Amino acid sequence: MSMFIVRVELHGVTDHNHQLYSLLHTEMGSRNFSRTIGNPPDKYQLPSAEYFYPNGNDINAVLRLAKQSADKTGKDCSIVVTQAAAFRSHNLKKA
Repeated sequence: MSMFIVRVELHGVTDHNHQLYSLLHTEMGSRNFSRTIGNPPDKYQLPSAEYFYPNGNDINAVLRLAKQSADKTGKDCSIVVTQAAAFRSHNLKKA
């Protein structure tokens, strides 16, 4: 199993607190994406519009899941999926 970091940007929605991003977060969560990374007590909040997917086998399948989530908002979007072997961070807030 591989880990993935996914960024989803909704076009035309500049406020990351907008209700469409709330819908996106809900949809992503329903597909096992998380807005946090790490394990307690070292669990951190990812930057806005970024998600962690911990148990994928196929990067294309992860992209499809993220697109299914974004499509529920009715907005056009940009998505980047990165397969990660490890991660390091700086100045993320504790979740």
